[in-house]
Amino acid sequence: MAASRPLMHAAQRTSTTHPSFAELGLPPVLVQALAKAGVEKPFPIQRATLPDALAGRDVLGRGRTGSGKTYAFVLPMLARLAQHPAKRRPNRPRALILAPTRELATQIEAAITPLAKPLGLRTLTVFGGVGAHPQISGLRAGVDIVVACPGRLADHVQTGHANLDSIEITVLDEADHMADLGFLPVVRRLLDKTPGNGQRLLFSATLDAGVDVLVKRFLTNPVTHSVDSVKSPVTAMSHHVLHVAGDSRVPVLVDLASAPGRTLVFTRTKHGAKILARKLTSAGVPAVELHGNLSQNARTRNLTAFSDGSTNTLVATDIAARGIHVDDIALVIHADPPVEHKAYLHRSGRTARAGAEGTVVTLMTDAQVTDVRDLARRAGIKPTVTRLSSGHPLLAEIAPGDRELVYPTSAVNSASVVRSRTGVRRQGQGQGSRRRKPSEGARRPGGVTATGASSAAAFSSSSRPNQRRRSR
Repeated sequence: MAASRPLMHAAQRTSTTHPSFAELGLPPVLVQALAKAGVEKPFPIQRATLPDALAGRDVLGRGRTGSGKTYAFVLPMLARLAQHPAKRRPNRPRALILAPTRELATQIEAAITPLAKPLGLRTLTVFGGVGAHPQISGLRAGVDIVVACPGRLADHVQTGHANLDSIEITVLDEADHMADLGFLPVVRRLLDKTPGNGQRLLFSATLDAGVDVLVKRFLTNPVTHSVDSVKSPVTAMSHHVLHVAGDSRVPVLVDLASAPGRTLVFTRTKHGAKILARKLTSAGVPAVELHGNLSQNARTRNLTAFSDGSTNTLVATDIAARGIHVDDIALVIHADPPVEHKAYLHRSGRTARAGAEGTVVTLMTDAQVTDVRDLARRAGIKPTVTRLSSGHPLLAEIAPGDRELVYPTSAVNSASVVRSRTGVRRQGQGQGSRRRKPSEGARRPGGVTATGASSAAAFSSSSRPNQRRRSR
């Protein structure tokens, strides 16, 4: 769609360094809806991209995870659709947002819904892992905006339940992650079915991994806005590498995760996430898992438990590195160091979001020293390296607060079961559980084996592990 008249003329905008949403050109109804949601000041990526997006330009926005990219494309999409009302047509949405994961698609819709309602706009999420019939019915009834994962939307297009020839605005969110997941061929096929003169907004943390191919093929004279470096999130975080023996890995995790606040633990494989969640739960730290082997209902249930505080520990694969937005995650732990530095940055970006501070811990065994050293160099960080085991005083500095351990009275059959309704919680004594503090003997014995210069020397050793294939 050709660029239309901006919602606010450029000459009318204030020249202040930090303009408000109203000064950037958002209509009053959206400004009021944002204020009602407690959002009053635009983030840098929003200030940079909103004027061009509202004017109908194609936009290429690059910003790190947690930089506020969702509102950067949601707000102009809603404003422009509302500015040019159109009757809903069966199976023909007016706007499309493509996201790489189900969790991200769900959270994008959650951000849109309270803003779309006062504008009279209707949204629908489309992704796999759930029944297709409700989605088909929703498309048939007519929607304004579809938030979709590429695979399921391609299925609906192939069966005729979705037609993209009326799409006015298309958004690609986390485009680099879609490339990493192998979605580019289906994304290209979907974009080919949208009108060539429609507005297209592409947001990505990086412009590699084939993203530049999408830009050249589908964006017309895009305005590029890059508000920060892909490495910038590390500056707001404290980074620690804990050099542990193999048998100290789980006790150290229990020590850290039993502190107050939300803890997000990353593993490389789906099986590893499942096993580790069970081990933590058995050790007194109720944990839920998030990975691709779970049904969509289980994934939603577990993520909800983590988001609402029913369970304060989530063990996940890289599906959560880019697919979830949960506030106030105090601690991110790489139980398995990632292979790529980009994965480290995206995982770590779950904390220190929107200007907040956060702590990132990487557990490193003797066999992983060289890999972790190289990972830190490529990620642009200089972590504090300490050799330790459970009970080391540094653990209380990294994750301060009293440790609380909760034990179910019966054996745990599946760590994927959400515990929000069982009374098994880290805070508060519930029925059917017994809580004890580490002073009662919950921690395994252990202490300092090496610190300071010795651990830094170990960080410079040359051993290299066999890398397992990553699995989402």
